[in-house]
Amino acid sequence: MKRFFPIISIMLFSVAVFGQKGVDSQTKTIKEEGNKVTTRGNDVTRAFDWGKGKTQVRAQLPNPYKLTSRRDVLIGMVADVLREKKLVVDEASSRPKDGVIITQPFVFAKGAVITQNELNRYGILENSYSSWTRAQYTLIIEVQAIDGIQNNVSVNAKVEGRAGNGLTSEWVTVRSSGAAEDEFLAKLVEMVTGQSPDPVPDKP
Repeated sequence: MKRFFPIISIMLFSVAVFGQKGVDSQTKTIKEEGNKVTTRGNDVTRAFDWGKGKTQVRAQLPNPYKLTSRRDVLIGMVADVLREKKLVVDEASSRPKDGVIITQPFVFAKGAVITQNELNRYGILENSYSSWTRAQYTLIIEVQAIDGIQNNVSVNAKVEGRAGNGLTSEWVTVRSSGAAEDEFLAKLVEMVTGQSPDPVPDKP
């Protein structure tokens, strides 16, 4: 009997130890499964690029703008740019020999839906008219010689909108925002120098 009791004790201890090891192994497996780290990037570590590939906006060009060219050649280029932009020269008002070129009114917007937005781009609306149905501008371009090969080119735009209040409508002159002048100068600079002053969009 004394020999039998130690044998029973050893067997019970072995079973307890074996059972305990089984629990530890299972618990370890569960913990490992629960603690696995995914390799997919989350919103915190993911990199975003907000700048590349977008068109940059430049400041308006100086007006007057200094260009290097013979005056007569430059006046010819002014006429070329006007033709390219579909602006018609007012022959009666212009004085090419004096370096003054004036265009006929160029209608850049028609209809109540788009006229106000376009007029806001080329002009500064300070009037309280309820509707605008047409918009136009006239360019006054002056080429002033500095010396034999340098000239100042100044551009002024007379911006007008056809405004109404429901009963009558009339052409109203609004203050220019400088956009029409800048567009013309940018094209003239590109033609004279061979390089556009507009920035090139970044490659994505």
